[in-house]
Amino acid sequence: MQTVELSGGRIEYEDTRGDGPPVVFLHGLVMDGSVWRNVVASLRGEFRCLVPTFPLGAHRIPMKPDFALSPRSVSRLIGEFIEALYLDDVTLVENDAGRAQAYAATNPARVSRLVLSSCEALDNYPPGLPGKIVAFSAKIPGGLNGLAQPLRLRFMRRLPIALGLMTKRKVPDEITDRWLAPVLNQPAIRRDLIRYLRAVDSREMLEAAEKLSAFNRPALVVWAEEDRVMPIETGRRLAKALPKAEFATIADSYTLIPEDRPDELSRLIREFIRKHPSPS
Repeated sequence: MQTVELSGGRIEYEDTRGDGPPVVFLHGLVMDGSVWRNVVASLRGEFRCLVPTFPLGAHRIPMKPDFALSPRSVSRLIGEFIEALYLDDVTLVENDAGRAQAYAATNPARVSRLVLSSCEALDNYPPGLPGKIVAFSAKIPGGLNGLAQPLRLRFMRRLPIALGLMTKRKVPDEITDRWLAPVLNQPAIRRDLIRYLRAVDSREMLEAAEKLSAFNRPALVVWAEEDRVMPIETGRRLAKALPKAEFATIADSYTLIPEDRPDELSRLIREFIRKHPSPS
């Protein structure tokens, strides 16, 4: 695992260092880049896959205490990450969270392609039951810790307030252990997550969608047909907000398509990038 110093602190990332065009994968709340492990395993032979872990609760290095941590500032960190690694012709891929939309809406220069898969969008923010419960818990003193600590018991992770509505299939214990360890064991990480959640603005994703009307580059919106947190109609509306968007659905999956159907998502990403090659 490598690190890069950004304005908010150090960010860990994986870089496959392939010869192909760079693909940057973004994860959701209380997850790290390992949510993309199966997709990256499929694509790394053809593309340079970069998988950063941003401060969304599963990061292992706390952010600077004076950094104004928020959804909007994390979107800015995405831009800093891309610039720090001198990446151009980037395909930005997102699942669950909505940070890629917010970044691409205002900083499209280095983003050649955008892939949005079952994620926060429009008025579904915070999304569904899990998102609303986590956001509410951050407003109560000790609430987030009280919500998180029972998840030390692995069977609790399949409840609807955790991953039960996010994946059809059980995520391997070693992966959820990895995701949860920082927020369970590091008070500084919990404080980062609380700061992030308390700064959530329900208007942000609607504003991002309006600005994306000027994103005149190829986009692929992929939605899980059985998504119970991110309604499929939200995905259709998001695709309509993008001038050059294609819309596809994936069967037999909930929100975390990289966990439920990594094979199909990998295929769609590969075909999309091949269909829209780098400008000569």
